[in-house]
Amino acid sequence: MGRLTIKDVARAAGVHPATASRALNPLLPGRISRETTERVARAAAELGYVADPVGRSLRTQRSATVGVLVPDLLNPFYPPVLRGVQNELRENGFEGLIASTDNDPGREAVLLDVFRARRCEGYLIASATQRDDAISALVAEGVPVVLINRVADVAAPVVTSDDAEGIGQAVRHLTGLGHSRIGHLTGPAGISVTGARETAYRDALRRAGIEPARSWIVRARQYTAAAGERAGGTLLDRGEVTAILAGNDMLAVGCYAALAARGLRCPEDVSLVGVNNMPLAEWLRPPLTTVAIDQEELGARAARLVLARIAGSPVADVALPTRLIVRGSTGPVRPAAHPPA
Repeated sequence: MGRLTIKDVARAAGVHPATASRALNPLLPGRISRETTERVARAAAELGYVADPVGRSLRTQRSATVGVLVPDLLNPFYPPVLRGVQNELRENGFEGLIASTDNDPGREAVLLDVFRARRCEGYLIASATQRDDAISALVAEGVPVVLINRVADVAAPVVTSDDAEGIGQAVRHLTGLGHSRIGHLTGPAGISVTGARETAYRDALRRAGIEPARSWIVRARQYTAAAGERAGGTLLDRGEVTAILAGNDMLAVGCYAALAARGLRCPEDVSLVGVNNMPLAEWLRPPLTTVAIDQEELGARAARLVLARIAGSPVADVALPTRLIVRGSTGPVRPAAHPPA
């Protein structure tokens, strides 16, 4: 038997091929009666027919596909974001084509070319750097682009979290526990969220009447647990801080290992705060105090924006609220634990 075609499905369902095609096209909901649509769908399933999305997109100039780029699929922050994206897209007859750049700008450019070849109608990008030539080229072409959690120097809408408010809450919590020597593990340079969170940390300390010392800030090369362990170890070895605000939860996870390697206890010796409230943060020992971001809503809102852009509607940036979740990794300061160097 040769390759199945829509004509085979139409013959099995007892309808015209054009009717079968419309019944199976997610871009044409409601065009065919429910009874006929179900009959065609059953015939297609029984025959094992699978539509050719590339061929369909060539005929209709529509693919009902959005390209979604994330920097690291191993980061627990992103699966809930992607769930929110996929749920929102599917409710509107679209699907997401998901790929990870592995924090490699060259790979990002290659993947964006793949998305173009698949005729994606819009792009959701969580991997942007502040100066991102590949994304700039997309925006210049007039392609619908929405950025997630990161800002780039391009005219594209972005869905982010209110880091200033969340980190402000974290600093107020720590100073309320008596901490005045609060360190910060900042993330890689060239990423907007890194700068935003470091600025929020500095501003919050100054509002509390504390001038952050340069030695209290250590840069991690990536937002990973391994990078957090290295950067956290560097900060702990300076012996100056009694609390650490990590740039994200993965860096905080690395700090747990750095503390254990030095025989230090959390929070008895050093209090620790993360950002994101990633899944399983509450199952760490001790459970991690962290700035919570509704990751699924972040993805859903971004999907709504890109669908609106595809439809030609104007959109505005979105900043989702954040809140501090206090758990066992923060406690009262013990001044004798880390005397000033």
